[in-house]
Amino acid sequence: MRRPLARTLPALATTLLAPLALSGCGLLGGEEADLQVYSARHYSLEEAFAEFTDETGLTVEFLYGDDAELLERLKAEGADTPADVFMTVDAGMLWNAGEQGVLEPIDSAVLDAAVPEDLRDSDAGWYGLAMRARTVVYDPEKVDPSELDAEDTYAALGDPQWKGRICMRDETASYTQSLVASLIDLHGRDRAQEIVESWVANDVQIMSNDVELLETIDAGGCEVGISNHYYLARLLDEDPDLGVALYWASQDGAGTHVNISGAGVVAGTPSSAEAQQLLEWLATDGQSAFVDGNHELPVNPEVEPEPLVASFGSFERMPVDASAYGSLNAEAVEVLDAAGYR
Repeated sequence: MRRPLARTLPALATTLLAPLALSGCGLLGGEEADLQVYSARHYSLEEAFAEFTDETGLTVEFLYGDDAELLERLKAEGADTPADVFMTVDAGMLWNAGEQGVLEPIDSAVLDAAVPEDLRDSDAGWYGLAMRARTVVYDPEKVDPSELDAEDTYAALGDPQWKGRICMRDETASYTQSLVASLIDLHGRDRAQEIVESWVANDVQIMSNDVELLETIDAGGCEVGISNHYYLARLLDEDPDLGVALYWASQDGAGTHVNISGAGVVAGTPSSAEAQQLLEWLATDGQSAFVDGNHELPVNPEVEPEPLVASFGSFERMPVDASAYGSLNAEAVEVLDAAGYR
């Protein structure tokens, strides 16, 4: 028998659960939730899960934490885990979870129809539920978008014209590592090494998070950066006069790098049918509820982006190769380290 997830007295209270520093435990619908979700995605879950409960009658409890910490927790708990669903914010981590055997295959025509093939596991162990584009952002008062290379935008930020003008996310961020892994997959390790070294040679400013990066551009501290699109959308929602614009990278080349939030059913859960129902709802009827609050992009091609994100315009995306993001992660870390990217 599974042991219950630690309970909170008030709904959505914050707690600290040993042995890992996981940041929150929320309960929707009462003391005995039907589903337990371990989630590295911290955005707008309460609203989406509450809507799911209203529509289905199934209650949801969720625990926040870092992708890697949650995966280690699942492995450590084994058959005693209270989790029914594992939700991440990185395709490589989804692939890794599948490789570690903590997820079970899902037989769902609904999910197969709603989620494009490259955004789901070929063995049906996990499915993408929201897309986040990692693209170029810039100061429109200092940069003309025609200056940006439309064929290989990421690599071209290493051109000398951008020296002292660029800022990027720190090397420990999964977003940075997956972007570099995609460059290794696309260009080979040697060329990816050259690209990262060219960023460093251009005196790239390293930021601890995307919000800091965007605010630095707005304040004139740098002129061009790489950010997840939804961070810009959030800030523009708060301040439409923010001095930062978005450029869809590599539209004449491989396309804009995209990562995903996604989830799988935890192996051995006694609630696999209900867990699958949650994933199916999130990819279909609940897709807008899941993505709109965080300005992410829907994976379901039948669902339109929310208006602010739609205002960025359509774009061609780079196909997502979760196995490359995951299997090349260690190499990506080595490339960043060897380049002195820190």
